[in-house]
Amino acid sequence: MELKWINTVRWKFLISVLASLGITTALLYALYQLGFLLIRLPLFKNILRYIVNNYGSSVALYVVGPIMFLFLYYLLTRRTIQRLERVNNSLQQIITGNLDQEISSSSRDEIGLVTRSVNEMTSQLRTYLDEISSGVGKVASGQFEHRIQLEDNPLSEWSVVADSINRMAKQLDRSIQEERNAEKTKNDLITGVSHDLRTPLTSILGFLEVIENDRYQDEVELRHYISIAYEKSITRKKLVDDLFEYTRINNGMPLRMEELNLVAFLQQLAEEFVPSLEKVGMICRISTKVESLIIKGDGDLLARGFENLISNAIRYGHDGEYVDIDISCSNGEATIRIINYGEPIPQNDLQFIFERFYRGDRSRSSGGTGLGLAIVKSIMEVHKGSISAKSDRTQTMFEACLPIRLSDF
Repeated sequence: MELKWINTVRWKFLISVLASLGITTALLYALYQLGFLLIRLPLFKNILRYIVNNYGSSVALYVVGPIMFLFLYYLLTRRTIQRLERVNNSLQQIITGNLDQEISSSSRDEIGLVTRSVNEMTSQLRTYLDEISSGVGKVASGQFEHRIQLEDNPLSEWSVVADSINRMAKQLDRSIQEERNAEKTKNDLITGVSHDLRTPLTSILGFLEVIENDRYQDEVELRHYISIAYEKSITRKKLVDDLFEYTRINNGMPLRMEELNLVAFLQQLAEEFVPSLEKVGMICRISTKVESLIIKGDGDLLARGFENLISNAIRYGHDGEYVDIDISCSNGEATIRIINYGEPIPQNDLQFIFERFYRGDRSRSSGGTGLGLAIVKSIMEVHKGSISAKSDRTQTMFEACLPIRLSDF
C-alpha cells in the first residue's frame, strides 16, 4: 500500500534531517573507533595525542559532528532544492513571455504538483494565446465575422480579453457595413437622379432644338412644343426640390422646435386641401377623441410630411369618396392615420414604398419623383417617430407615430 503522506516535502526534509543525524552518528562512532587505531601509528600519533590532551576527544567530536551533519544535510536536500530552482527559473522565463517552458518531474510531492500545475498553466496559456492570436489575425485580414471562443471559463481574464476583441470585430464589421451602405446609398442616389434627369432633359432639348431650328409647322405646333418642354421642366424642378429637401433632412439640418397642437395643426392642413378635394369630388373627415394634443416638433417639416401623405391619399384614392384622418394617443405617442379608399397598393410594392426613387406602376403613371414618401419617412425619423403603411382591397392606411414629448434635440 502506497503511503501518500510520505510523498510530501516536509517529510522529505524531516527524513533528510534524521538521515543526516543517523549517518553523522555512525560516522562519528566510526571515526572514534578509527582514532584508537590511528593513534598507534607514528604518522598520526603526535597529532591525535595533541588534540586529546589539549581539547579532549568529546570536544573534537562536537566540532566535527555539526560540520558533518550540515554537509550531509546539504547533500541529501540538494536534489529537492534543485527541483525548486528549476521551477523558479521556469516561472521567470514565463514572466518574460517564454511559454515554451515545460518542467519534467515524476515526483508526487508538492513540488511535483506545482510543476504539473505550471506545465498545465503554460499549456493553457499557449492555447489561449494561439486562439486569440489566430482570431486577431483573421480580423486583421478582414474576416470580421470570426469570433474567438474561450469556453473553459467565461469569467476568466482571457475570456474578457476575447470578448473585448469579439466586440471590437463586431463594431468594425458594423462600421464597415455602414460605410458600404452609405457608399451604396450615395451611388444609388446619383444613379437615381441621373436616370430621372437624363431622359426628360433629352426630350426637352429635342423640343428646343426643333424650335431653335424653326422646324415647326405653325404657331400652334410651336406653342405645343413649348408647353411640353415647360411641363417637363416643372416636373424636373420638383424632382430637384424633393432631392434637395431629402438630402437636407438626412444631413442633420437644425430643427426649429416648437409646441404644436396636433389636432388644430391637421385641421388647418386639411382645410388647405379643400380645393383639391372638391376638384376630384372628395371630402376629408377628421376624427379624434381628444380636443388638444400637444407635441414638440418642426412645424414646417411636419407640414411637408403630412402634405405628402394627404396628397397621395387624394391622388390614389380619388375613386373613393373620403380621405379620413384619425388622431389618437396611447403609450406616450400620438398616432395619425391617413386613410383613402381607392385602388390598393400592390403587396409587392408595399414593402418598398418608403425607399428612395422607388416607384410602383401608379407613381410612374402619375409622374411622381419617387422621393415623396422617402421624405416623409425622414421627417418622422428626425422627430424620433415612425411611419408605416397597410393596404388591402377596402382601404390604404398610412400610420405615423410621434412621441408626445421630444427631448435631446
